[in-house]
Amino acid sequence: MSSIVIVGAGEQADLAYEYFTHDSEHDVVGFAVEDAYRKTDEHLGLPVVAFEEIEQRFAPDAHEAFVAVSSQQLNRVRARLYAATKDKGYTCASYVSSRAFVWHNVEIGENTFVFENNVLQHMVSVGDDVVLWSGNHVGHQTRIGSHCFITSHCVISGFCEVGDYSFLGVNCAVGDERKIGSDAVVGAGAVVVKDLDPRGVYVGNPAKPTGRDSFESFGVKEA
Repeated sequence: MSSIVIVGAGEQADLAYEYFTHDSEHDVVGFAVEDAYRKTDEHLGLPVVAFEEIEQRFAPDAHEAFVAVSSQQLNRVRARLYAATKDKGYTCASYVSSRAFVWHNVEIGENTFVFENNVLQHMVSVGDDVVLWSGNHVGHQTRIGSHCFITSHCVISGFCEVGDYSFLGVNCAVGDERKIGSDAVVGAGAVVVKDLDPRGVYVGNPAKPTGRDSFESFGVKEA
């Protein structure tokens, strides 16, 4: 068993605790939250420390970390904390459900969470800091970039590319060899039959642009 500290203390962190505890070789030993948002010193019977001081309580040479944050600000909050955790010297673990089908030559980056009943076929590549909720199909040789959030029951066909920070809604479908630009948002039930430009929001069958900017939709504040 290797010790792991979870960055976050909300619902996503609770799920990470549950899955790491009952379906991995990791032992969750605590939580870390940015001090401005820390409301308690204990969660699920474990200590909650200020993220700013995490390495003083859970040394990075003896602990791994996992950043458990949802898709807020089009995955920017999770990406920021992931980068900050790496800067503190931590290796960020990934979780892959024992009930997922992952072919032997699939590549999965750090701080990625693969729920149950996902199918990842031959030579799929998944980047860092990605969430694949339950029941998705990712076709052969598809590439999913970093900091993406794939909800549930999405079908991504073969030879596709999903750009960094993208969000795919429940039950959407993506045809073969399609490219989804970075920061794109695909609505629930949308059917992607053409390549999608970055920062667009797309809905319908076939998927069409709404004319909205994904940054506006998710409240992303540009630097």
